[in-house]
Amino acid sequence: MKVSDFDFHLPEDRIALRPARPRDAARMLVIGDDGLIDAGVADLPGLLCAGDIMVFNDTRVIPARLRGVRRADGSRGEARIELLLHKRADDREWQAFARPGKRLRPGDDIHIGDLVAKVMMKGEGGELLVRFDRSGRELDLAILELGEMPLPPYIAGKRATDEGDHADYQTMFAARDGAVAAPTASLHFTEGLMGRLSEAGIGHVTLTLHVGAGTFLPVKAEDTADHRMHAEWGEITAETADRLNQVRRKGGRIVAVGTTSLRLLESAADESGLIRPFADETEIFITPGYRFRAVDVLMTNFHLPKSTLFMLVCAFAGLDVMKEAYSHAIESGYRFYSYGDSTLIFPAPSSR
Repeated sequence: MKVSDFDFHLPEDRIALRPARPRDAARMLVIGDDGLIDAGVADLPGLLCAGDIMVFNDTRVIPARLRGVRRADGSRGEARIELLLHKRADDREWQAFARPGKRLRPGDDIHIGDLVAKVMMKGEGGELLVRFDRSGRELDLAILELGEMPLPPYIAGKRATDEGDHADYQTMFAARDGAVAAPTASLHFTEGLMGRLSEAGIGHVTLTLHVGAGTFLPVKAEDTADHRMHAEWGEITAETADRLNQVRRKGGRIVAVGTTSLRLLESAADESGLIRPFADETEIFITPGYRFRAVDVLMTNFHLPKSTLFMLVCAFAGLDVMKEAYSHAIESGYRFYSYGDSTLIFPAPSSR
């Protein structure tokens, strides 16, 4: 399909720069067989059924934006460099994006406080492999001390990151360090809402998908067939897989909270829909025509035009349905993107 098929106009004032307070006070647009229903995240216990199970991503966002200086080497002057860590390669090395990337070449040292990152490789698309001068836990602590929360460009371009973002851009389920972007659908949840869901007979489990910075990158291809996703590492334990399969056998529904949870569940499911334990990288790219095997309901925020995530929700509910839903959301004042409002999507029959 043409990437332009997934375009729409979003007014700048619809982009949320701060989350709703409390978190579960966000609005939620319900999309399904009954059309479009304006609701709120707090209404979830009445919108799902006893026996359903919600699946959350327990990745923890690290402060992956590092600001430093490329030192003068005799032939070139100093240059201020911003690194956005993308994916850990080993105990000492990370894949990263850089701004301005054109000022860097293999062998350059970037000084970030007392931390030094050496450029080892530079890909055709500008992606770097950098090696730090420390490793393991020592490197992790240095990144925690020197880094900034990696707010998406559509927020970071409008205001500075502040202390509030260290809490706001982390979900209540965050347990395993490794993401450089938040699984934002889970940002809406509170202890009180989880308690009411439990009282309604709706269970929950967690999996892990370390969200990479590739989620921020625009789709540059003109056709979806020519786009390649960045790999992200994920894990579904045998215990979690067994519980999800039992819910399905008893007639309950699997509710993926966020596209990250959905992508990992679909990566782990076989053709019959049975979810297998999983501990590997996934590059799954879901576009209309995909047959969903593991997920029955999707809760997710509103996504960017022409993004892989908007393509995913169009695959789940239908392109025309989602374009109508987004048009309604824009006209009705819903707040978009990471700190914005939510949707609860029931799938189109053709996607099953």
